[in-house]
Amino acid sequence: MSRTRWLLLAAVAAVVVFSIMYGFMPKPAVVDIVKAAKGPMTVTVEEEGKTRVKDRYVISAPVAGFLRRIDLDVGDPVKKGQVVADLESQKAPVLDPRSRAAAEASVSAAGAMLAAAEETVSARTAAADYAKANAARSRKLFESGYISRDAMDQSESEAKRTAADLLAAEAAAKSARFELAKARSALGYSAAEQTVNRGKIVPVRAPAPGCVLKIYHESEGSVNAGDPLIDIGDPAGLEVKVEVLSEDAVRIKPGMTVLFERWGGEGNLLGKVRTVEPAGFTKISSLGVEEQRTLVIADITAPPESWQKLGDGYRVDARFVIWEGKDVLQVPAAALFRKGDGWDVFIVRGGKARLQPVQLGHRTGLAAEIVSGLAAGDQVIAHPDDSVRDGSRVRPR
Repeated sequence: MSRTRWLLLAAVAAVVVFSIMYGFMPKPAVVDIVKAAKGPMTVTVEEEGKTRVKDRYVISAPVAGFLRRIDLDVGDPVKKGQVVADLESQKAPVLDPRSRAAAEASVSAAGAMLAAAEETVSARTAAADYAKANAARSRKLFESGYISRDAMDQSESEAKRTAADLLAAEAAAKSARFELAKARSALGYSAAEQTVNRGKIVPVRAPAPGCVLKIYHESEGSVNAGDPLIDIGDPAGLEVKVEVLSEDAVRIKPGMTVLFERWGGEGNLLGKVRTVEPAGFTKISSLGVEEQRTLVIADITAPPESWQKLGDGYRVDARFVIWEGKDVLQVPAAALFRKGDGWDVFIVRGGKARLQPVQLGHRTGLAAEIVSGLAAGDQVIAHPDDSVRDGSRVRPR
């Protein structure tokens, strides 16, 4: 075999061996590479809020009664002291046949008692007139010396007694008339008689100026004492209440800046936290998870003309600014992963992935502040998977 043929066979064998070795060599992992960069960073808490009138007055019925129809509409302005509702006394009930028969019998009995009392008045009037005339004659006879003083005193005493009996009879007759009127009222003021209610009217007045926000009882009907009738308030004085998770509420302080977004108008509205309520409450989320939340109340500090279309109970998205930085070294949150008690990232050096521990500062949902471990411009692998290990070869996607 010639030397040239041996060289050709050797070259072919070398190519085959190299191809086999190359096929078994690990291929570099395809990864997404981002750079650690400095820039502005804002840590926020975002929750859904709802507007409400600051000074809201719920006007309630002071007494139980029959409410007349309220002529106001939602949005109508009201003045302080203006009558917003009228309360009458309760309507009389409809008498059933048994109650009506008993009421008619009571009228008849009261009429008979009045007749008896009037007859008694007539008899007592006659007796009093006779005793009075007799007392006058006795006085004349006493003055002429025909009878004794004792006889005169007896006749005058009889006159006084019969006069008192007459007054008592007249009072009894007057009482009988009232009893008759009382018995007749049970029939005359039944709801079935359509009697006009002549009772006193209780006016319900507005305690402050504003406009009508809600009407609970627009039509007439019976109400109990304390039942709400109308809500009034000034729509120009709005505040925003936001239900915040309790672990986020501890980071929110009064005076903190808040941005109201997606409220229906152009741009965002600037606001300021007024108070964080100290009491929390439990709420079930849309996923069925129990959450402990707290109310945060914020004022809208933007010019009123920019949000005058907002009303009571409107939905807004509130973004509380917890912390802001202008020149912050940061990487995407997707590049971070846990290792023990700390955080690590993969950086790319010489085409290979290198494990790099980092110390974190502030975090948002998308990025994290790097306090130490990286420098601006370092290449970091985003979304590292199981194929990326310390020292493995990588190439950008």
